[in-house]
Amino acid sequence: MKKYLLPQNGNFYKANLHCHTTFSDGRWTPEKVKEEYKAHGYSVVAYTDHNVMVPHGELTDDSFLAMTGYEINVSTPRNGDSHKGYKTCHICLVAPNEKDTDQICVHKTKYLSISSNQKEILDTLVKYDGSEPDFERFYTPECINEIISRAQNKGYFVTYNHPTWSQESYPEYMSYEGMDAMEICNYGCVVAGWQEYNPRVYDDMLRGGKRIFCISTDDNHNARPDSFGGFTVIKAEKLDYPSVFKALKDGHFYASQGPEIHELYVEGNTVTVKCSEAREILLNTGIIHADIRVAEDGSSLTEATFTLKPDYEYFRITVIDENGYPADTSAYFIDEWVDPDELG
Repeated sequence: MKKYLLPQNGNFYKANLHCHTTFSDGRWTPEKVKEEYKAHGYSVVAYTDHNVMVPHGELTDDSFLAMTGYEINVSTPRNGDSHKGYKTCHICLVAPNEKDTDQICVHKTKYLSISSNQKEILDTLVKYDGSEPDFERFYTPECINEIISRAQNKGYFVTYNHPTWSQESYPEYMSYEGMDAMEICNYGCVVAGWQEYNPRVYDDMLRGGKRIFCISTDDNHNARPDSFGGFTVIKAEKLDYPSVFKALKDGHFYASQGPEIHELYVEGNTVTVKCSEAREILLNTGIIHADIRVAEDGSSLTEATFTLKPDYEYFRITVIDENGYPADTSAYFIDEWVDPDELG
């Protein structure tokens, strides 16, 4: 019997889950973001301006969903203009529905970004519990994990962003607990010169016991061409907030910089992927074992089947097109998806 890792029923929706506008340090208005992303085939944008969660539900229509969120950062102190020794952790929080916009971990005077209107936004548009003390940020695992914990208690979809740009390495990102997903690709950082396609970081987290998903995003600010390069394709019942948010929390999506994945399922002790035309299709696992299918000269692949083994711990698929652009599934754990009797 086939077990569909991406649901058999529903529709695919192209999404950007990390986006900045003129409400923080982006160059495009929320309306301009909608216009441009719809023109490039997107159905979903999560508006995640820095440190202020501003709903844009007025932009939602029958073919476009504006999701509510924000990006919170926790950083080491800066020595003037010097970046020497600087590290930061950036996390996106997407609200569970458009009406639940109460912001967490608010400080009413600190941590606002460069936009001059953010204080006004905080006082007029953003909802938060004014009786709560200002939340002070310290670049420690305890503080960052407290933010993640509070976000999960509110039901947010929580992502860990661009570790390379953030100057974070194994000791830092392995100390964080409770996120839903990490950015396997942050296109905005890639076009700025950073090595921000991070399958190795994702595998580090998985092998370290973190059962999280992966997404690709733009993190667009639009001071340079940094849109439409990293996206997440969500399989949901329909294009409304409850359906799409549930699909995010359930992991019904894949990350891509180009290729499309049409089907993904386990059958017995095999996993099969069906996709757009590909040069290579890779299987990576939780141990020192991988597998690959490579198109013969002049041809392409649109399907591959791999055999699964008991000691893999997890498996994930990467589809690479003729231009070298990848699409990545999240990891699927053997003990959750494969019947032990099928493995032999």
